[in-house]
Amino acid sequence: MADTFYYSRDTKVHLTDSAGAIYKIPVLDGFSFSQATNVSEVTLNEMATSAGVSRRARQMFTDSYAPAEWSFSTYIRPFKSGGGDSGGEHEAVAHHMVEEALWNALAGSGAVGATGTAITADGTDCNVAFTNSNKPALDTFDLFFELGSGKSNPTIYKIEGCVVNEVTIDFDIDGIATAQWSGFGKIITEESSMTTATIFEGTAAADTNNFIRNRLTDLTVTATAAGSITTAYTLTLIGGNITISNNMTFLTPETLGSINQPLGHVTGTRSVTGSFSCYLNTPASGASSADLFEDIIESTEVITNDFDLTFVIGGTGNIPRVTMNLNTCHLEVPTHSLDDIVSLTTNFHALPTSVDGTDEIDMIFVGPTVT
Repeated sequence: MADTFYYSRDTKVHLTDSAGAIYKIPVLDGFSFSQATNVSEVTLNEMATSAGVSRRARQMFTDSYAPAEWSFSTYIRPFKSGGGDSGGEHEAVAHHMVEEALWNALAGSGAVGATGTAITADGTDCNVAFTNSNKPALDTFDLFFELGSGKSNPTIYKIEGCVVNEVTIDFDIDGIATAQWSGFGKIITEESSMTTATIFEGTAAADTNNFIRNRLTDLTVTATAAGSITTAYTLTLIGGNITISNNMTFLTPETLGSINQPLGHVTGTRSVTGSFSCYLNTPASGASSADLFEDIIESTEVITNDFDLTFVIGGTGNIPRVTMNLNTCHLEVPTHSLDDIVSLTTNFHALPTSVDGTDEIDMIFVGPTVT
């Protein structure tokens, strides 16, 4: 019998959420998952015997499993469901995303459609909000990786009790809108069969109209003071990114005489950060990137500045698109890049309107009807 090799291109990934729905998650090349062990080392450290012997041995003990780690990238693919609740379709005619379960796990304490969900979908758009994210634990799910899909003997790995720790959205000017996901899970096990996806709408080979082109992305920046708009800046992006992190920690018991497994996660400080780049310019009308630099660097008495950033990935009015609203951002002083054309890169930190708020960012997805 010939050896069987497994290729990453032959891999399928399914996600089972806490409500039992099974999503097909098309991932890009470069995915990974692993799990390590925490070990203790015991060594001998003694003087020589009368015979001139000094023992130098050591012993190793496995204390516990570290939480499993996983990461992969997906395209951001909003679409408008045809409804019908059959053949992998959603129940109602509404806007959804192929990777919807991941967005929900990032910000929600319950599954899609359940109490605590982060998703609100209707015929106009699909909203992702962090209203239900001020919780000690967020929604969990199981990931299944089928290596060698289509072979007679594929290898299937399950990561149980997964959580989304972080996602990064990069604005690669010549690329397709992509989200880079990473998170943790309890344990990796090998399964005998792959779960069958119950929701896979928008992933067919013919569904090519729900990919978002980054080059069409636009940004609106406004500075506010005392709740009123004071300055609007005219900026054209050449690059940027947004990172949303839950800063999670996995808890593992430490019982002697047994190999302990991770128990579960707790959330940390929610962090929304990023940067955007644009050329240094002075347009004929409106505040420019040069004005933005000047206004920030001269605000020597403003401890926390207040800017409203609205990224429309895919372009305002276009379909598909996703709008990311960051209403209260603290901007750092922009840095100059002295290339052939001088540009500015500005780091930002999205903040809530109050210390117990959950409104650092909200996202609105609009997609085309798919086949």
